[in-house]
Amino acid sequence: MEVLDTNQYMKLTFPDDFLWGTSSAAAQIETASDHNWKGVPSMDGYVFDRTTDHEKRRMEDVEYITQFGSIYRCGVDWARLQTAPFADFETDVVKEYQDFFEELNNRGMKIMFVMHHFTNPLWFENNGTWENEKNIDAFVDYGTKCIEHFSDYVYNWNTFNEPNVYAINGWLTGNFPPFKKSLSKADKVIKNLAAAHDIMYAILQVKTPSKPVGISLNTIWFEAKNVLGIAPAQFANWWFHKKVADLFQDLDFWGISYYANILLDPTPITYIETPEKVEKLGLPHDKMWIYKPEGLRRYIKKIYDWHPKPIIITENGICTEDSQVRINSIKDYLTICHELIAEGIPLQGYIHWSTWDNFEWNLGPTYRFGLVSIDLETMERSMTEAGEFYKKITETNELEL
Repeated sequence: MEVLDTNQYMKLTFPDDFLWGTSSAAAQIETASDHNWKGVPSMDGYVFDRTTDHEKRRMEDVEYITQFGSIYRCGVDWARLQTAPFADFETDVVKEYQDFFEELNNRGMKIMFVMHHFTNPLWFENNGTWENEKNIDAFVDYGTKCIEHFSDYVYNWNTFNEPNVYAINGWLTGNFPPFKKSLSKADKVIKNLAAAHDIMYAILQVKTPSKPVGISLNTIWFEAKNVLGIAPAQFANWWFHKKVADLFQDLDFWGISYYANILLDPTPITYIETPEKVEKLGLPHDKMWIYKPEGLRRYIKKIYDWHPKPIIITENGICTEDSQVRINSIKDYLTICHELIAEGIPLQGYIHWSTWDNFEWNLGPTYRFGLVSIDLETMERSMTEAGEFYKKITETNELEL
């Protein structure tokens, strides 16, 4: 790893084996099946149903995915694969995913397979979802069948995507299904997710011992805006980071995602709910949150200090339609990544969110993160200037500043 400095530019070179890639989630890019998000109205006026037609355009999307590095982080639609608890997977759906994964492998792409990325089949949701401890067995059955059908294509595993975000939004803020507001239920859910992870980790260790297993842990820099925000910020930082990290210790690497700085006064200040407060403070922001890239360094170092494991950034990006803003953000974050590696942190890769614009959960499809832009009417794809910029980084293994 070296830094070249001339009068014209500075170039940051990453380790030869550094993993570059992009990330997506099946539910956010495929047309909704019988899962718990189908039909949910979004803040921008859309309904969670048709997203980006990925299931109709898989081979076209391969052409974009393979331009961004050597690893693609993705998942499958549990509800399409398994239509009843403990049922065999649907053969045609298995074949659809296998063909997609095989094409990616043939094109030189490694796959980080995410077992759970926020959505559950309706049969699982209607049986008490993750509040019901008995549902752990149903998830383990699904995860075991994923190993059976897809492990040949997989490089490494994420059992759960951002379990802290999932539990908080579904059971405390009430923004995600099942739209509840109970800290005790959020506690129960996170414990059940951790128990399911531990079981799956043990199974994966036996069935695919050469394939590393992790989760993706979301990190947010919670800060007090005033005296009233001190206690909420301290609690949020503890629950969201330390408490959850302590529950998920059986893993081979940490997947880390980071997007946001949230001030509390004592309620959260974000550009989603309180744009006027963010504007009044004069703080940099994207369409969702206060922009503070230094938080990526802060929380990678914290997590590594608590539980030292290799780290892969599994999600990172910025919500904007401005390619130059996205390019500047990539520069900010990758500069921090380069510095962390120089400090001895075992940072193994950077996976950008997202490959193309998707349906941003409760907010909707106009909240854009894609290196590839989606026309919301025609679903046509087009490479952005930011996509070309990131593509060059992944090809050269260098960031030019």
